[in-house]
Amino acid sequence: MIGDTETIDEFLTQHAADVEAAVRKAAAAEIMPRFRRLATHEVDQKSGPHDLVTDADRQAELYLTEALGALLPGSVVVGEEAVHANPASYEAIQGDKPVWIVDPVDGTRQFVHGDPGFCTLVALAQGGVLLGSWTYAPARDQLATAIRGRGAFLDGERLHAGPPEPGRDLEVATSHPDYTTDEQKRALVGLWTDGVAPRACGSAGLEYLAVARGELDATAFSWEAAWDHAAGLLLVEEAGGAHLTLTGEPFRITGGNALPFTAARDAATARRVTGLLAGGA
Repeated sequence: MIGDTETIDEFLTQHAADVEAAVRKAAAAEIMPRFRRLATHEVDQKSGPHDLVTDADRQAELYLTEALGALLPGSVVVGEEAVHANPASYEAIQGDKPVWIVDPVDGTRQFVHGDPGFCTLVALAQGGVLLGSWTYAPARDQLATAIRGRGAFLDGERLHAGPPEPGRDLEVATSHPDYTTDEQKRALVGLWTDGVAPRACGSAGLEYLAVARGELDATAFSWEAAWDHAAGLLLVEEAGGAHLTLTGEPFRITGGNALPFTAARDAATARRVTGLLAGGA
């Protein structure tokens, strides 16, 4: 456990593997036993039919809240399901304490439908700065990690996003149309142009991983919820990519961003995508 004089950097040096173990254990104990075995009473709607929550989401978040808090005393946990129950708890992201940002099942819709394209997302931040990132796809047994200033890795192999190949259409994953408002759709319309091939995103965390791997050129998202973006943004950064809002500023997990925003394989692609988004906003 972290001591009174231990810095967050030292904590990450000593305990990053413990965070990884906690994420894997949460998935093994609470998520995978329910995968493709969910009963009807284990699935609920939150804001509507495209905003689902399951017992796996709730129980995995409780597991991680306890485990991560014990690893780093004095830290706080901001989890998607806890914020749904108490929206004021989201404000901890703007505070001075180290904060764990948790999405226990990112891609709940995929999880509910038996699709392996879901993941568990954990990020560690302080003062609005992302410091550590863990993206675990348990159905695929893939774990991506990033520590600020130390690179991004997938199953131990370093990730390098790199620029897209010149001359081909950009592939961009966008906010999913099934749960995107009309206003948000208008803001994304600039992507529908020659030289870009937009498609609806699946799990945001896995789309960020695809960018970090150089398999996807960019994302374009129209919402700010930190649990969807925090882990992926640091992963993309540490793989050499970039993220920008419509004002040309990097995305801030503390909010107040000019939306929509992009995360891309390199800075030039990020500028190109935001330019297109600005044309549609």
